[in-house]
Amino acid sequence: MRRASAMRARVKAWVEFLGDQFWLRPALVVLGCIGLAQFAVWLETARIAGYDASSPDADWGWAGGAEGARALLSAVASSTIGVAGTTFSITIAALSLASNQMGPRLLRNFVRDARNQVVLGIFLGTFAYALMVLRTVRTVEEPSFVPHLAVSGAVVLALACLGTLIWFVHHIATSINVETVVDAVHHDLCEAVRRRTLDAADLRRPLETPECGATAAKAEGGYLQAVDVGSLADWARENGVMVSLRARPGDYVPTGFPVAFLSAGVEGATDAVSRALTFGRRPAALQDLEYSVRQLVEIAVRALSPGINDPMTAGSVLDHLGDALCRIAPRHLPTGTVARDGRVVLIQPVTDYAGLCDAMFLLIRQNASGSVHVLARMLDVLARVAEVERLTDRLAVLRRHADLVAAAAQRDVSDPHDLADLVERHARFVKAQTQIGFVAS
Repeated sequence: MRRASAMRARVKAWVEFLGDQFWLRPALVVLGCIGLAQFAVWLETARIAGYDASSPDADWGWAGGAEGARALLSAVASSTIGVAGTTFSITIAALSLASNQMGPRLLRNFVRDARNQVVLGIFLGTFAYALMVLRTVRTVEEPSFVPHLAVSGAVVLALACLGTLIWFVHHIATSINVETVVDAVHHDLCEAVRRRTLDAADLRRPLETPECGATAAKAEGGYLQAVDVGSLADWARENGVMVSLRARPGDYVPTGFPVAFLSAGVEGATDAVSRALTFGRRPAALQDLEYSVRQLVEIAVRALSPGINDPMTAGSVLDHLGDALCRIAPRHLPTGTVARDGRVVLIQPVTDYAGLCDAMFLLIRQNASGSVHVLARMLDVLARVAEVERLTDRLAVLRRHADLVAAAAQRDVSDPHDLADLVERHARFVKAQTQIGFVAS
């Protein structure tokens, strides 16, 4: 059962990896079009289609001769492959310009977009379909053969490519819009909040955990993408030990780093830990709550750079980050503590509320020095989140960030009127916070 659970975790990581492969869906569409071409030709050859080019009912399809069929199929093949190459070359150029504003890591969203992959598959699939049908058209050396049904299919696919091209241009024009990108990443963040938070409070972390003197399991190196918590906890229960992991999904673990400590030496510990951990060459969003947060923060930080100077985008990012915190307010973050039979057997580092807020606000505040609009928006966002939040420790975290914004304003804002406005916003935040009835966390 543990092996099956570990296999499921690796399969999920593999599915996440396959989603980053831009070629996969186009390849499947091309194979489907090749199969469709073979099937259409077989229907014509086997006379199952009941298609007669000379009958009056055939006016809707291809009723020409072999030379016309060759010319049509050649035109469809050459035009579709040409349009595909030109369109996607222009698209990559546009995305390269967009990545300078929003960050190269946001290109992952374009690569993972199934619609872009299917569009490329339709163009290449039509090209492959036309080639497969073209090779069956015979004129001189052998008995004449024209697959009328298959040629009609090529016409239909060509018309489909025309409609796809129009839709694709519209889709790309809207998808590289910064508000569209921010909204898409925010949707991923909300989905991560739903999956990685709890309805009820988790177990409290024990005071004593295995430390450096205990048996350690070494890492192979790379980004930790997923942890099979269930199988590792079951193994620890069976062997009567406590496992303390030292990395969380999203962390880069160097080769040879002791990624786990055990409360006692157990045979096979290295293999058990290795089976439960999935490493990769890049971070994955599978179990990393901060993955989408880092993407949003990167957009805001680039927007605040002197070369772009777009505080409106940074303000929009802050609004979406505040919405994510409001969604977390009624829920609980996991503590990383797993128990079996009433005994804690596994401890792993996790994202807490303070760390999540640091990931959201620190870099933006540090890069917004002197930007009154961004500092004011951050104070407003913190105030709105504080009105939704009711836990004392979380409100203290929000207060700390509000104080940091006020200190940055005192240090970097020179205009007295702007500074007075920021001080007033901070005072309103403090007043609203003191009027909230605290609930013990």
